Amino acid sequence: MTKLIGGLLFLACAVPAFAQDAPVVPAPASADAGQAPAEDIPWKLAPFTATYEAWYKGKRAGDATLQVLHKDGNQWRMDLEIRGERGVASLLRLNIQQSTVFDVNGANNDQFRPLSQSTVRKAIFGDKQQTGTYDWHANTAQWDGKVDKDRRAPVPLQPGDMSSLLLDLAIMRDAKLGANMDYRVVDNGRARQYQYVVGAQTEIVPVGELSYDAMRIQRSNGGDREQIFWVAYGVPTPVRMLQRDDGEDAIDLRLIDYQGVQ
Repeated sequence: MTKLIGGLLFLACAVPAFAQDAPVVPAPASADAGQAPAEDIPWKLAPFTATYEAWYKGKRAGDATLQVLHKDGNQWRMDLEIRGERGVASLLRLNIQQSTVFDVNGANNDQFRPLSQSTVRKAIFGDKQQTGTYDWHANTAQWDGKVDKDRRAPVPLQPGDMSSLLLDLAIMRDAKLGANMDYRVVDNGRARQYQYVVGAQTEIVPVGELSYDAMRIQRSNGGDREQIFWVAYGVPTPVRMLQRDDGEDAIDLRLIDYQGVQ
């Protein structure tokens, strides 16, 4: 159960067989229609709401909602809620809410800088709440609430640092076929490096009743804990996020619906 909670918190990301005849989501219009190829169209930050099925070791555990909202000026907020509605997660009445307030800057308004972070976990065995503040004047981040003693000290910040939730957006922004991507994530009182490799070609990824022509993005420095994202052109969020522990599928989030937020 500890692995389930920890994995769900990180992915803010076990698989039965998918139907092989699921329809493939069509790609956007190509250059032949007077437009740039889909892979040449840069991803842009925009409000959206996405709903995922959450699976754990091959069994449906509940649902997850990922949302990006525009606040004021250059400030935005990203929220993740995971609801344990089936199996063990349901018995434990597990509900996880995570949120990051961030701003955008840079020449193309494509740099994401976290300002605050909060995590609330509710379960039958006890609730847990953490809050973090990113002080870019002092270049430190610090957490309070139910935080381990060795993670309460300020963590030095570096340009480009982000929260774990913002990692999803950075991957969407940077994913290109054959690319190598490197990120430093400061969250929960510590800093960690995440390196990813994007496949050289897209692959068909069945998700529910649809299939997507998607890029496979896999962490290259995670050891026995694999993290894999599938990203499709024209979709604002990963179509699937999978965590594998010691070669076995563990936590699996599968996109079932998404829409823009007015």
